[in-house]
Amino acid sequence: MSTQSWQEQGFALLQLLLLASLSRAEEPVCRQRGEPEDPQLSKNGDIILGGIFSFHSIWWSRQDNYTHTPSPVQSTSLNFRAFQFAQAMLFAIEEINNSTDLLPGISLGYKMYDTCGSIAMGVRVALALANGNEDKATSSTAPCTRPAQVVAIMGETSSSPCMAIATVIGPFHIPLISHFATCACLSDKVRYPSFLRTIPSDYYQSRALAQLVKHFGWTWVGAIRTNDDYGNNGMAIFTETAKQLGICLEYSVSVFRQEPPENIQRVIDIIKASTSKVIVAFLSHLDMDVLIPELTHHNLTGYQWVGSESWISDFHTASMDKHHILDGAIGLAIPMAHVTGMREFILDVKPFNSSNNELLTEFWETLFDCRFKKTKSSEKNQRYCSGYEDVSGLQNAFTDMSLMPIFNNVYKGVYAVAHALHSALGCKKMCSKKVQPNPFMHIKNIQFKTKEGEQVYFNENGDPAAKYEIINWQPRENGTVEFVTVGFYDTTLPADKQLYLYNKSFMWAQNSKQVPLSVCSESCPPGTRKVLQKGKPICCYDCIPCAEGEISNTTDSITCVQCHAEFWSNNKRDDCEKKMTEFLSYEEIMGVLLTAASLLGTMMTTTVAVIFFRNRNTPIVRANNSELSFLLLFSLTLCFLCSLTFIGRPSDWSCMLRHTAFGITFVLCISCVLGKTIVVLMAFRATLPGSNVMKWFGPHQQRLSVLAFTLVQVVICFLWLTISPPFPFKNFHHFKDKIILECALGSAVGFWAVLGYIGLLAIFCFVLAFLARTLPDNFNEAKFITFSMLIFCAVWITFIPAYVSSPGKFSVAVEIFAILASSFGLLICIFIPKCYIMLFKPEKNTKKNMMGKMPLKTL
Repeated sequence: MSTQSWQEQGFALLQLLLLASLSRAEEPVCRQRGEPEDPQLSKNGDIILGGIFSFHSIWWSRQDNYTHTPSPVQSTSLNFRAFQFAQAMLFAIEEINNSTDLLPGISLGYKMYDTCGSIAMGVRVALALANGNEDKATSSTAPCTRPAQVVAIMGETSSSPCMAIATVIGPFHIPLISHFATCACLSDKVRYPSFLRTIPSDYYQSRALAQLVKHFGWTWVGAIRTNDDYGNNGMAIFTETAKQLGICLEYSVSVFRQEPPENIQRVIDIIKASTSKVIVAFLSHLDMDVLIPELTHHNLTGYQWVGSESWISDFHTASMDKHHILDGAIGLAIPMAHVTGMREFILDVKPFNSSNNELLTEFWETLFDCRFKKTKSSEKNQRYCSGYEDVSGLQNAFTDMSLMPIFNNVYKGVYAVAHALHSALGCKKMCSKKVQPNPFMHIKNIQFKTKEGEQVYFNENGDPAAKYEIINWQPRENGTVEFVTVGFYDTTLPADKQLYLYNKSFMWAQNSKQVPLSVCSESCPPGTRKVLQKGKPICCYDCIPCAEGEISNTTDSITCVQCHAEFWSNNKRDDCEKKMTEFLSYEEIMGVLLTAASLLGTMMTTTVAVIFFRNRNTPIVRANNSELSFLLLFSLTLCFLCSLTFIGRPSDWSCMLRHTAFGITFVLCISCVLGKTIVVLMAFRATLPGSNVMKWFGPHQQRLSVLAFTLVQVVICFLWLTISPPFPFKNFHHFKDKIILECALGSAVGFWAVLGYIGLLAIFCFVLAFLARTLPDNFNEAKFITFSMLIFCAVWITFIPAYVSSPGKFSVAVEIFAILASSFGLLICIFIPKCYIMLFKPEKNTKKNMMGKMPLKTL
């Protein structure tokens, strides 16, 4: 830093110290600093109301060098709407002053200031309304504090100026009542304790817009907002609510009317590159007016616009859309209102004195595009006006009464202050003029009806009840647009009835009668589920078919539901159907064949028994131990019949019977065969000299042996049934789409003990028969028993892996086949050769032939 710079700073510091010392030396007085601010419109009264409106919407920018007092703001672009708002305020004041019921004996005056659309100017005039404009010093003995110049301030129109003004005047408890500032942030009573409004908060509008978008199934939308407190806060609430409702924003961009053109172009480029066909525009009417020409220039048609209340019901905005870019737009609007006499009063404006009121002079000249005769003008062919022209014959923004609901908000705000004053002053027949009124504590609790019957009150946040009309832009044949009310949104109703749409014909973008589609991905039909696409919002997804056994019966399901164990998904995966139950039944071919085989075996066994009975006295029957033969035939009959218990639907009794009957009858059968084998061996030993073994295994011992062997199996089966018996079981594991009805073993140990005991007896019998196979007789019984046991063992050895690996009913069929095969093996190998001799070779049925070379004793 240079030496000269240090010197300059030191000199400035010295001046500051000198000024401070002189200030301390002066006698303390109250003095207004700066130039006084004069109101643009004013009228004296017992009580003064303030008004802050943007009579001009644009101001000339200036470059301040901070070396002298800034020059006053130079504003331009007269705003007719602000005059309408001011006229609505004057109309309400006029009515109240003429009323004998409200504030009797008290006249209301007003002071209205122009902010030129500047937040800084709004704060300046708010302080002027609070402090007064007396440009004189008071003595040091007089108190500097005194009541505010106004008891309440009406305005401002936008949210951002209201935030600044409310911050400044809040500590003074001066109510600020806005007719059009909707930012939800203004409901914060900690930051803005004295702010109230007669228009609903954007908290409700933003949520209503999100619900409206959801109602029409638009889940993929773009969003444009005004880059100020109104747009940013409103869009933030909309975005949060939309996310809760499953709506995704493809983009969210901001615009502001004073931004450079390249920023507007950036927004246009984003819209062009987007795939969403619905645009939610949370814009002020001023920003929408700037955006419309750009949309028209780039021919951005085919988009469905959803608008906030600031522009959706504005005929001026609609008139600017000459190429019908916004046709079919839908959005929320303040409910239509009618205030008797207000339209006539607004249009009855006259310049009071054009030489002393520059604002009214400018207004009149702009309204009629003329100059007063006293105004100097160098323009040629200049039109002059007298101040008495008929306003009602004009067709412009001032005569447009489409904003009557907003005028009504101004009207209600003035009446709210009047009712609060009425309560604060304790007015009855007359109001006291000696009391300094403070409506701040009363205005929050007022509740009244307007002359049109509308209920007016404020909640704890200073907000009114949120009610909106839903309007649709429908083009007429003459090229204009009609705002058609198609529904309403009312927060005073139950949640499920707040949004209601009339049964009316809607007009959508490009004059379509069909609701436009705006989704990132098509809806997933029933039978599928949504899978998010990587790196994209939740509204972008793929539709994946549900897996087998799972269904989704709703559109856009995020998960597939597993069917109950007894059900299975259909081909479309949208419904669970009851699974087929499978068991070995008598109706199917396999069941019929096995039943026929069982009955055939039973008939063959019975036939053999009859043949044996008729030939019971012949040598071949007597030589084969007729008692054991008949017992064996009986057990084989039971073996054939027990296979029938495996066919049919399993039940508690059938499950217990099939395994125990099979186990006991087969042991009985093998016991008989074992007895016959032992008898053959004993008979051979009995022929040897000095042998006396037959006395140890006579008929009595044979019966006992069969009974003993069978009794062991009975005990095993009894323990099995007692401890853990077989039971019917639904098997869901073998097949996904079928239920296998089978008999669970209960105790696997019991089952394998039964089979093991049968196998042990069969092997023992096979060994004994194998040892006796070479006995020297012509008709060797041991050979036939050996063959039968060989078949028996082969069948049951192959049964085990086949049984374990066979699914469902096939395992039952394998077990039946094993029973029948082993039974047929015993029947055929042991009895058929003998029946053949008895029936076809009776000459061989002699004792001599049976004895052969070795004489045997009759067994």
